[in-house]
Amino acid sequence: MSWIAWIILGLVAGFLGSKIVNKRGDGLILDTLLGVVGAVVGGYIFRFFGARGVTGLNLYSLFVAVVGAIVFLLVYHALFRRGKA
Repeated sequence: MSWIAWIILGLVAGFLGSKIVNKRGDGLILDTLLGVVGAVVGGYIFRFFGARGVTGLNLYSLFVAVVGAIVFLLVYHALFRRGKA
């Protein structure tokens, strides 16, 4: 998959993952990075359970990347939860 496809997939997946977990987007750069990390995390998770990881720029890969982004955000929030004043 080309770098441009990773960026497009990352932007969409990161935005969707942010909207699901945080109820808002985190901006163009952070959403893109979140989506790319989510695609990698989702790929590992799906392969661990015997499914295919990211296969290209398609709906299945978008689903894998969004699941990975959600898992990444949930773990991040669990580890770095800030106390409310």
